[in-house]
Amino acid sequence: MPGGRILVVEDDRELAEGIAWMLEKEGFIPLVARSLSEAGRLHRGEGADLVLLDVNLPDGEGFDFCRYLAESGGGRSRTPVLFLTARDLEEDMLKGYELGAQDYVTKPFSMKVLLKKIDVILRREKKDAGQIFDDGHLRLDLLGAKAEVEGRPCPVTPTEFRLLKEFLTHKGQLLTYDLLLDRLWEGGSQIVDRHALTVNIGRLRGKIEDEDHKYISNVYGMGYQWIR
Repeated sequence: MPGGRILVVEDDRELAEGIAWMLEKEGFIPLVARSLSEAGRLHRGEGADLVLLDVNLPDGEGFDFCRYLAESGGGRSRTPVLFLTARDLEEDMLKGYELGAQDYVTKPFSMKVLLKKIDVILRREKKDAGQIFDDGHLRLDLLGAKAEVEGRPCPVTPTEFRLLKEFLTHKGQLLTYDLLLDRLWEGGSQIVDRHALTVNIGRLRGKIEDEDHKYISNVYGMGYQWIR
């Protein structure tokens, strides 16, 4: 089972300590918060790979913290959330999912089942992470075919997006002119010359790069390389 930091937001001291003990035994690093304010401080200071979140808390509802995670991630809850609560009404479950939670588990629950759900979520997140590039300036979502610069949508053409996909799946590798031509256009270098490739890369760099953020390097006479 993959390790990582797990933020447990639970005001029941005995339950929180029991979950933390189980997580630590499985190789995770548990962080325990008994209120929304404490959860916020821990998340901002320590970060987390997953949040186990109760709904009923002394200073508000877990739904508010889930919403905060989504808003702080630009509308996407980049830290996955698993609700762990006694609130078993259908409307509460639906609300949790609508706010972006990965799962919703009602109390009482099996620790073994909880561990399996954590395992599934973290493995899925790890797999999806390879499809996301985000350095604060540029965000690329290969699965969603979306690009953003400084938090704003960046329109790219299908050819430019195929270029981005090639670069991100071969970070740091030299991609020769002929290889890129073959992968971007049917017939490759037999029907398209390097000028077309140069034009497309120039346009793409104009959209995603600035003085402080350079991503694509031209290896003279050979090809291009993603350098971030």
